[in-house]
Amino acid sequence: MYTALPLSSALLAGWIVLGSVMPVAAQSDLRTSEPGLEQRTILSTGTTATNEPIPYPLAEPARVTVVEITLQPGQETGWLAHPVPIVGYIVTGGLTVDYGSKGERTYHKGDAIVEALNEPHNGRSTGPEPLKVLAVIIGVEGVPGSVTESPPSGP
Repeated sequence: MYTALPLSSALLAGWIVLGSVMPVAAQSDLRTSEPGLEQRTILSTGTTATNEPIPYPLAEPARVTVVEITLQPGQETGWLAHPVPIVGYIVTGGLTVDYGSKGERTYHKGDAIVEALNEPHNGRSTGPEPLKVLAVIIGVEGVPGSVTESPPSGP
């Protein structure tokens, strides 16, 4: 079962799962008193790339997985969908995602995204160098982060 919660609650729950304590702040920033430590908020949102509210899975046991995805220039992911929230950070390269009737979105090095939920889409590496994406999957034990989908039918 999934219930829509603010992203700060989802992040708090994810940090608790990892055994850390994260204070809830206005923009979900981590706070520290360590001198010289720098941080910047890369993304703070309550919606996905296609403007859906972000739910956090309340089923047990929760599972947070971090993966690095690499695509060569021009390589595609194939059509897929995500049944659980996924946050992606573009480490290198460029990414264009085709959401069918919801259009395309392009991301570049340093961009972050909360991927669409249950919305078929295809990602393509669009830069001259390999695309590397750091993805954080906020899921539930036994539920895959991605499932294969058929391309959407024509207009």
